[in-house]
Amino acid sequence: MGRQEPQRLQESGDRLKPVTSSRLSERLSSTRRRSDTGNRWLRVVMAVLATVGAIDTGSITLERWGWLGNLSCPGGADGCDKVLASPWGTLLGQPLSVYGLLAYGAVLILALLPLVLRGESKARIGPLSWWGLLLVSTGMAVFSLVLMGVMVLKIQAFCFFCVLSACLSLALFVLSLVGGEWPDRGQLLFRVVLLALVVGLSGLGWAAAVDRPDGLPRAGIPPAVTTQSSPEAIALAEHLSAKGAVMYSAWWCPHCHEQKQLFGKEATARLTIVECAADGQNSQKQRCDAKGLQGFPSWEINGTIDSGVKPLERLAELSGFTPPASR
Repeated sequence: MGRQEPQRLQESGDRLKPVTSSRLSERLSSTRRRSDTGNRWLRVVMAVLATVGAIDTGSITLERWGWLGNLSCPGGADGCDKVLASPWGTLLGQPLSVYGLLAYGAVLILALLPLVLRGESKARIGPLSWWGLLLVSTGMAVFSLVLMGVMVLKIQAFCFFCVLSACLSLALFVLSLVGGEWPDRGQLLFRVVLLALVVGLSGLGWAAAVDRPDGLPRAGIPPAVTTQSSPEAIALAEHLSAKGAVMYSAWWCPHCHEQKQLFGKEATARLTIVECAADGQNSQKQRCDAKGLQGFPSWEINGTIDSGVKPLERLAELSGFTPPASR
């Protein structure tokens, strides 16, 4: 009996081993499937947020390039135009929104790529994509915080589109931090902190470099018109003033300056221009508010208000102007 008992226990153990191993494998597989499903949904959410961000920054970019009309900014168009037209709204000669658009595009690709790949490619790209998402979103979030500081402390205006982009960047950072599987938390913390320091210090250095006395227009005073006026432009300006046409402008508005550049220095001096910025020289903000303007510049011709930069030929058509040579 003594010899048979150990043998029975051994046989019983041998029978139990495959069962226990199988159950453990099933549990691990089930946990992995739940993890993959959760990560998949996180990627979808991040892709949606990145798409919203791309639309946000893309619209701003098209507006700054003149390919899109004035944007309707919740909270007041003045704030958005003032922030986006400030010296901090441009980097390397391009609207800052261009770089935001590229960053959101990178997040969108990194979020969706593992969802469309299969097999070994998916297994290899998946973990790397989480690192990419984390690093890109970290840089976006930190730089957005720098921009929010500039907006509040320096420009002192509110831009809905900028705040939206900052919120999206922070949300993407949190989701990438939650979604990735980080076996080495120390390495994770080191990379995130290092990148945050590099981006933060670089952003602060850039913001300080832009904030130079010779890099900013004088507050309240629009930049000087530098182009020369043609005789036709001068005649058109005199005709517009005689007809009671008004150009509603803001000193910080780049499109207003563009409109003046089309007329030239001499013709601009003959136009009737109303300053709408509250901090502008000779401001008539109440008059502008009463008109319900949608953006700057806005032209009031024959009782009709039309926003946006207008070619001189279009202004001549709207006001019934005939060039002297054609008379």
